[in-house]
Amino acid sequence: MSLNEFDFIRRYLQAQPQQDAVLLGIGDDAALVRPEAGEDWCFSTDMMLAGRHFFADDDPADVAHKLLAVNLSDMAAMGARPHWVLLSAALPALDETWLAPFCQTLFAQAAAHGVALIGGDTTRGERVFNITIAGTLPQGRALRRSGAQAGDDIWVSGVLGAAAAGLQHLTGRIRLPENLAAPCVAALRRPQARVALGQALLPVAHAAIDVSDGLLQDLGHILTASGVGADIDAERVPCLPLFKKALPADAVWPLLLAGGDDYELLFTAAVAQRAAIETLAAAVGVSLTRIGRIRAEAGLNCRLNDGSPLTLVRQGYDHFD
Repeated sequence: MSLNEFDFIRRYLQAQPQQDAVLLGIGDDAALVRPEAGEDWCFSTDMMLAGRHFFADDDPADVAHKLLAVNLSDMAAMGARPHWVLLSAALPALDETWLAPFCQTLFAQAAAHGVALIGGDTTRGERVFNITIAGTLPQGRALRRSGAQAGDDIWVSGVLGAAAAGLQHLTGRIRLPENLAAPCVAALRRPQARVALGQALLPVAHAAIDVSDGLLQDLGHILTASGVGADIDAERVPCLPLFKKALPADAVWPLLLAGGDDYELLFTAAVAQRAAIETLAAAVGVSLTRIGRIRAEAGLNCRLNDGSPLTLVRQGYDHFD
């Protein structure tokens, strides 16, 4: 028997266990949830289109992982605990060989983060997915882009540039050796949302953002919102060990500083918090690197070790380019 829309909803979506806070989940006109008292709600949404955000022939499990991860990353950037998602999907057909691994990976990752699917919509069309995610955090404690202060250290988690390099490798714009291509393609297809890190930063960070469109561009959002400037030591920006050896300098810096798709956390914190930040990094198992300093004067300066300025034509990804 062929699969129809309602079979798909019952078999793959509605069958998932619900949290106690979900009073009414999938199956009615809307979901009902009841958050705890003293919490702020946090909402975000991200869309992924075949041919724009993933390749049409990508493994469905990879598509599902990235779809949820990029939304979880928005929660991480605010320091929020994710709880619920709404999934809307356009699909060319209800093909169970595609849908089964997609749903298996989506729900496995959701369960790992304590997230429940509580509704959404489906229709026929070219593959487009949109998730709306909701989370909570202690009242008045959200990490915002507007909190950076002069004198703050600038930190970033993990490594940057790998996902952008993986994309350029897959599209034939650069050629990576296999021992570098594999981790770069994995970074592109399976980003790791830093949810635990975001929550751990609530007591110590002043401002935060996730690096989705490129380090310099996303840092620029913090600087604009906070009314400050920054100095960045380009050679301190963390990357994979083979990254600079395998690529020419004119390829390294655009990928590392403006490539995007990293979904690492970029945040600022007072110098006095360095020891606390190193302790929490060990506790959550994520490497953190200081890459610069916030200053009162507007502007963003990026320099090499010899003091020479590093200027890029593009500072990040433009969704309408």
